[in-house]
Amino acid sequence: METQSMQVVRTFLTAVQQGDQAKLAALIHPTIEWNQPGNNRFSGTKKSSTEVFQMVGGMFQATDNSLALTDIKVLTANSNSVACLVHWKAVQPNGGVLDVDNIDVYTVENGQIIKAKVYLADVAQENNFWLK
Repeated sequence: METQSMQVVRTFLTAVQQGDQAKLAALIHPTIEWNQPGNNRFSGTKKSSTEVFQMVGGMFQATDNSLALTDIKVLTANSNSVACLVHWKAVQPNGGVLDVDNIDVYTVENGQIIKAKVYLADVAQENNFWLK
């Protein structure tokens, strides 16, 4: 199970890096629960793939499509749960810069991600960047 879960998440993260919307849509369960921490306009729990794609679309819009997953530093599994240390960068049109690590924990069932919980290494930077 760990090997399959790791492969699903690895494929998901590669699709994020490549902007492969079709692959992302196939890997995210329609009723995914996605927990985005912080106190900004994208924070909160999303309860569907539609809400997740709306959130991410808003992030890309707010950064003139500069948001990028620049590094996958660690990827490790425990049963069907996969934790990864990832690095994100983005620049806003007004000059704001995001340059942060996150730890994401994904739960995989039947080849799809059914749950995602994001941990921010720098909550203040994220909140200041994304605002309310």
